[in-house]
Amino acid sequence: MKLLHIDSSALGGASVSRQLTAQVVAQWQAAHPGTVVDYLDLVANAPSHLDADSLGFRMPPAATLTEAQRRENAVSEALVSQFLAADVIVVGAPLYNFSVPSQLKAWIDRVAQAGRTFRYTEKGPQGLAGGKTVVVVSSRGGAYGDDSAYEHQESYLKVVFGFFGITDVRIVRAEGLAMGEAARAQALEKAGGQVRALFAEAANASPVAVAA
Repeated sequence: MKLLHIDSSALGGASVSRQLTAQVVAQWQAAHPGTVVDYLDLVANAPSHLDADSLGFRMPPAATLTEAQRRENAVSEALVSQFLAADVIVVGAPLYNFSVPSQLKAWIDRVAQAGRTFRYTEKGPQGLAGGKTVVVVSSRGGAYGDDSAYEHQESYLKVVFGFFGITDVRIVRAEGLAMGEAARAQALEKAGGQVRALFAEAANASPVAVAA
């Protein structure tokens, strides 16, 4: 089994989402010994945002690419191949200004490739990356709950991964982190309980069943 561990918080060691993704990965490895972990820090190694060069992978196969486009295509190919090879993806996704960090959005733009992670059919788009488990570790300074007009973070990621054909998307959430020490402590305790519950379920299932 292969696990892709992704962090996108700019706060380094002070990041709650980074602390929680590390807990998720450690507990997943304890539940599934032998899991191979690939780590991607999108702050230290962020792909550039889409431009005329990095959109080269969307050009017709027979098109003549510039050197810059070929270089950017190599970045996109490495990222989408890494994503497709993973059985489990753990994504640290703090809420920044009601959405995800721009580094995480840049990564999504690189792996959202027609013919690789989805395709268009006469009946509409079809996801090509099914059979994976995604754990989204969500951290929020405020409290938004499950249904807020201000929240375009968890809802966005569920739509994106669903578009790729992934139906097993699990959320670990710590919110209210900037609403005082008591609220922060309560949020961390609740999130820790969500992690433990996640792996209580995993302990009762085979690795293949969990990844499916």
